[in-house]
Amino acid sequence: MSSPKVLFGFHAVGVRLKTAPASIIEIYVDPSRRDARMKQFIERAREAGARLIEADSLRVAKLAGSHGHQGVAARVQPVAQARSLDDVLDHLEQGSGDAPLLLVLDGVTDPHNLGACLRVADGAGAQAVIAPKDHAAGINATVAKVASGAADTVPYFMVTNLARTLHELKERNIWIIGTSDDAPKTLYQVQLKGPVALVLGAEGPGMRQLTRKTCDELVRIPMQGAVESLNVSVASAVCLYEALRQRSSH
Repeated sequence: MSSPKVLFGFHAVGVRLKTAPASIIEIYVDPSRRDARMKQFIERAREAGARLIEADSLRVAKLAGSHGHQGVAARVQPVAQARSLDDVLDHLEQGSGDAPLLLVLDGVTDPHNLGACLRVADGAGAQAVIAPKDHAAGINATVAKVASGAADTVPYFMVTNLARTLHELKERNIWIIGTSDDAPKTLYQVQLKGPVALVLGAEGPGMRQLTRKTCDELVRIPMQGAVESLNVSVASAVCLYEALRQRSSH
């Protein structure tokens, strides 16, 4: 069995209570926090049969590795997710009825940005998030906190060779759409109803050159003000929710 990991914050632990309560080993709560939110959380935890342990803020912070724990941290067993990207895509091809909607992050190294991207991906219904093993953030407690539970619900695959993975997606008839400030078309001029992988690069450098060359099409998010670009998690939200809007329209 995989070794336990730590989740912290009301959202991350709360989603685990909702989706996989049996995976929770124990939850540490700060008894000095007696507000309504904590009382409601403790009630939910008790209803789920979770083991509750009182611990002061410093002990919770030590367990969480962060002072942004909101007085809540949990030791949990990892939950089962799709073992590979191929598993996810095979399931979609075998009749789930949903066209693939994938988010590809090229060079996103900040855990807060990754967590926010996972949260957006969950909200928009993306089936997976893909990143290279090198020069990318992995899942840790900070990512899980920012993701508000989405680190448990959205598969995150770190691949050895991103360009090769994109070519493999093409072989499955998934259209690869990259984002670039200098693209001739805007996001709102492309068709996103079919199988799509949206590729976003890190702020500043953007996509790597090989990733850019591998894309089938490049689009830009129109910017009307003084700033030249959006935070990658905000850009992910704009792109994924435009895909969701197109797919939801009749």
